[in-house]
Amino acid sequence: MADLGTLLTMIPPAAWQEACEREAVIRPLTERPKLTRAAVECAAAELGLSRSRIFELVGRYRAKSVASSLLDQGRGFPKGQHRLSARLDGIISAEIDGFYLARPKPSLAQLVRSVRHACQSEGIEAPSRNTIVARAREVDAKRSIAARDGSKAAADRFRPVTRSFDAEYPLQVVQMDHTPADVIIVDEHFRRPLGRPILTLQIDVATRTIPGFYVSLEHPSATSVGMAIRHAVLPKTAWLQERDLDLVEYPVAGIPDALHLDNAKEFHSLALNRGCRQHGIELIYRPVRTPHYGGHIERLIGTTVGEIHLLPGTTFSNVKAKGDYNAEGKACLTLPEFERWLTLQIAVYHATIHGELGVPPLTAWHDALAKRPTALRYPINDAAFLLNFLPFEMRKVRREGIELFHAFYWHGTLAALAVGTDRKRPVKYNPLNLSAVYLELSDGEHLTVPLRDRRRPAITKFEHDAAVKALRERGRMALDEHQIFEMVKEQRTIVRDAIARTKTARKAAQRTVYALSAGAPVIAPTEPRLPKPPDPPAATEKVVPFDIEERG
Repeated sequence: MADLGTLLTMIPPAAWQEACEREAVIRPLTERPKLTRAAVECAAAELGLSRSRIFELVGRYRAKSVASSLLDQGRGFPKGQHRLSARLDGIISAEIDGFYLARPKPSLAQLVRSVRHACQSEGIEAPSRNTIVARAREVDAKRSIAARDGSKAAADRFRPVTRSFDAEYPLQVVQMDHTPADVIIVDEHFRRPLGRPILTLQIDVATRTIPGFYVSLEHPSATSVGMAIRHAVLPKTAWLQERDLDLVEYPVAGIPDALHLDNAKEFHSLALNRGCRQHGIELIYRPVRTPHYGGHIERLIGTTVGEIHLLPGTTFSNVKAKGDYNAEGKACLTLPEFERWLTLQIAVYHATIHGELGVPPLTAWHDALAKRPTALRYPINDAAFLLNFLPFEMRKVRREGIELFHAFYWHGTLAALAVGTDRKRPVKYNPLNLSAVYLELSDGEHLTVPLRDRRRPAITKFEHDAAVKALRERGRMALDEHQIFEMVKEQRTIVRDAIARTKTARKAAQRTVYALSAGAPVIAPTEPRLPKPPDPPAATEKVVPFDIEERG
């Protein structure tokens, strides 16, 4: 099948690798106050390009400092795309996936015969041998080896061989991991226990500072990883002001050179991979069953968890340490209050002398900034940064709008995009809040598209999935938008009626409230250059996504 996805995921692997290699050479040139002849000739020799080509790439990277700006922009038929008909292209892809990528390993000659036989069965002319062989060689090497030689062979070949991740300057290597916080939090309305929150934490290896974190009631996912990366990368002045923490010094921000991760599923998403490469972030995975490779983040989690044990409502690390302490009975912190406490605790940690460094982490941060070979990097667009890390679906823009998860989304600008094209486009979404989606346009910009019916309340992906499951159990096979939202409304009513009685209901309600707040729609910073008819009129009545009222 044809490779469908966002603009980043549709780039051929070879072209993407070439662009990333160029980015490593071109970026230092753009940070020079003046390009010298020697530097340009050195870069030209390293990349095998002419001096004029180096100047062109430098200009393109200065205009848009991301790896994709260095892709070849040749004329004529786009590089990496196929000239064959969709029918013939599908036959070749099917034979490669079903026949060639299998064990025992078929040869290329056998693949050619298999394709020709399939074409003969379909009554169409078979392509040349060179075309079939070239298509087989486009398959990702790791995927090919895993399918033909086994997953162990692929892991042995592509596993990183680095044994130490010591860093010399800030944001050279940042480690990240998740952990349940050893404390029970309470809901904001009845102040009754909900459970333990999940903490996604990061540490800068060189300075031991904490670039960012994310706290939620959600299980670790690609979305929580993206939220933590956004918090780490962006300046935190406004974020601190929103939490009345103006006096806290938290200068740690910027795009890291590399992220060091374990092999959890959420760290291997395609969106995370291409989002990081788009911003020049290298992904380093530690070998399986080697926790010592992530020693810095493991020790930080231990330090942080140790401080949490002083909070009321702590569960401690084990049953023996807990003794007869009534964690749920002593619990008193809500999730925002715990997040605020954690921020203050990080400030204390940043100001405390680190045993290995000999100075406080924040002092090490300021002192080591001068050691960076280049200045700290920041996103071109703060508001849209998270979009590179969100999941997506391929959808057509129709006259009715964009249909996703049994709901329609509409923006006046879509009228121009729906005319004369059947091409599917990437539609990104935040599972924490489905009140809007983000359509990726041809120039890489994003259009925020809200629900067509503005009277609909914002819902989360987990609420949507629960509603679909409930409707299926009732025998509803053909679902529509109205049924989905009515079921969510019914389920929220059940939760609302039970919220005073059960912890499960309180946790479900509070989880929804926190998710909708954290996943509030991103407002596109620039409008796309398309005719913009007026938007449909918004609802006159203010809609509250989920109003939890305390009942007497």
